[in-house]
Amino acid sequence: MNPSTSHPSSTWQLQDAKAQFSAVVRQAETSGPQLISVRGKPAVVVLSNADYRRLQARSNKPGFTQLMRSSPLVGLDLTVDRSQDLTRQITLEK
Repeated sequence: MNPSTSHPSSTWQLQDAKAQFSAVVRQAETSGPQLISVRGKPAVVVLSNADYRRLQARSNKPGFTQLMRSSPLVGLDLTVDRSQDLTRQITLEK
């Protein structure tokens, strides 16, 4: 199960989750994230350790913007000469 793209597979009211905590944990391990609600509103999600580690590993990867900003080429003044023509000739070979 990919917790970042799926919804919790079960919803528990807090009093039921407390009374059946072992079942909540078992469901998190076998069926995916378990949502626990308080007074009818979503409050927390119980995840398996494997799902949690996947999320942690993903959050430690730099995003594209961060990757570009940390490039050793940042600040380097590059001049690229390009033709200003709107079309160009190409040769197709068989």
